[in-house]
Amino acid sequence: MPKKSMPAAGDPADRDNRISRARLIELLNEDLAREYQAIIAYVVYSQVLKGAKYMSIAKELEAHAGEELKHAIIIAKQIDYLGGDPTVIPNKVKTSDKAEAMLRFDLQNETDTIRAYRDRVRQCESLGEFAMAEHIRAILMQEQEHQIDLATALGEDPPDMTS
Repeated sequence: MPKKSMPAAGDPADRDNRISRARLIELLNEDLAREYQAIIAYVVYSQVLKGAKYMSIAKELEAHAGEELKHAIIIAKQIDYLGGDPTVIPNKVKTSDKAEAMLRFDLQNETDTIRAYRDRVRQCESLGEFAMAEHIRAILMQEQEHQIDLATALGEDPPDMTS
């Protein structure tokens, strides 16, 4: 049986596969909860990382906290635009007394966030919400920078996001 090709975003056939506005609001609220989690994690981790080898990444994490706050505001604005109520509950923040573990938690969170925002761009476009997709693309670019910063701090390559 031949493989069925996926319609491109915006194709008439894609209209049958798109998500509802209500579902997009739910997913954006999941993203918002993850942004809150990132803010908290970056604030805490930036202050508790100890040791000379972590001084520069601690400073970078402080900057990431501010960027994540801007992301949260953008996502909350999109939820409101769609007629939803932005969540006020963050995802749980993992902690550790080991610096490397905290950086790994952050790296995993950024990787999860990147995957979610890639999906969100496609979902926004399938609904014809092209401006919203552009807002999320801008956030996605910063999230990838965060991922690179964290992987570099851990002395490794960023995760392969092609799958």
